[in-house]
Amino acid sequence: MSKIIKSAIKNIKLAKAGKERIVWADKDMPVLRLIRQRFEKEKPLMGVRMAACLHVTAETANLTRTLKAGGASVALCASNPLSTQDDVAASLVKDYGMSVFAVNGEDKTTYYRHLNQAIDFQPQITMDDGADLVSLLHSQRSKDAAKVMGGTEETTTGVIRLRALAKSGQLRYPIIAVNDAATKHFFDNRYGTGQSTVDGIIRATDVLLAGKKVVVAGYGWCGRGFAAKARGMGAQVVVTEVDELKALEAVMDGFQVMTMNEAAGYGDLFVTLTGDINVIDERHFKQMNSGAIVCNSGHFDVEINIKALAKLAKSQKKVKPFVDEYILKNNKKIYLLAQGRLINLAAAEGHPASVMDMSFSNQALSAEWLIKNYKKLEKKVYDVPQEIDKNIAKLKLKAMGVKIDYLTSEQKKYLTSWQIGT
Repeated sequence: MSKIIKSAIKNIKLAKAGKERIVWADKDMPVLRLIRQRFEKEKPLMGVRMAACLHVTAETANLTRTLKAGGASVALCASNPLSTQDDVAASLVKDYGMSVFAVNGEDKTTYYRHLNQAIDFQPQITMDDGADLVSLLHSQRSKDAAKVMGGTEETTTGVIRLRALAKSGQLRYPIIAVNDAATKHFFDNRYGTGQSTVDGIIRATDVLLAGKKVVVAGYGWCGRGFAAKARGMGAQVVVTEVDELKALEAVMDGFQVMTMNEAAGYGDLFVTLTGDINVIDERHFKQMNSGAIVCNSGHFDVEINIKALAKLAKSQKKVKPFVDEYILKNNKKIYLLAQGRLINLAAAEGHPASVMDMSFSNQALSAEWLIKNYKKLEKKVYDVPQEIDKNIAKLKLKAMGVKIDYLTSEQKKYLTSWQIGT
């Protein structure tokens, strides 16, 4: 008798299409594939129970396949109600024997029920994208946190939340900030978010970016990436910032920098990438031109004050699958994309597999490192060990067929001495 896999997915009949998508993504994830091959031989995660709250996509499927190859038992739930690829979820259950709790478009109640079902798995390692799983383990499910050896966090928003938890002295187990690895945020956040955000906006609206006045809220790595891609497509890009150094960098990179109050009456398209709340607020909606498009590429749907927009509107209707039209009391029209959720995952397919290859390699190797080292770690947020970061970069270059120079013994000696001068 086959083992019954606990799951909550949309339709198991979608599995065939999901497997095709998983296999397609896998061809562009050579580093993760190498790790999976080693994990199959060494079984470094043998017997470990893992709960992963991540975007349920083909790329994530290849991560969970790698974890299972290493001997782990994995329960996967969605980190965003609109990012789940239902066919991928079906394939993970049917073809790979994993517990998946995720349905695209699930409401908030269902979303948290699925989080709880993942915690019912009694995880020893958590993988989070936004820290909702960890947050639940530190509030309503705090008794279950005692069983956790450690965890990893995928995104900027989650790392911010977890560092705040650690600073308050309430973090119950060590966390590896995968987001802060150089082979993650330099590439995933910049090139992945940059391209996938453009992709999501165009799929949702079919708008021509060339000539558009695009306002980018936030000039972190995600903002940098999107601003560069928008400019590359001919947009006139404005950046808004609260950080003096980032604002200065945006100016030096050739972008206009102004306040959101100034930009509100200027822009045609507004994109938030900050990780903070109410970046676009009631006063900004009042200043926008009719026809303005507003969307978010930050993790949570809090960056745009949607309640304020609804309060200003006399009517609201869906005009396209991912486009809601708000008609204000003065007949001005504002278009909100993807309900203010991640535009790149709600309306498109998220980051390309080749960039997620590095991010998820960090996840897999960080989990292995945690299992080996958790007994000597404090309850705080740690960086990804440098040897893991450098090894992933080395493997990625090799997979791309790129060769680099190496220091000679003479050069190494020069860089570690003080005697040689002018």
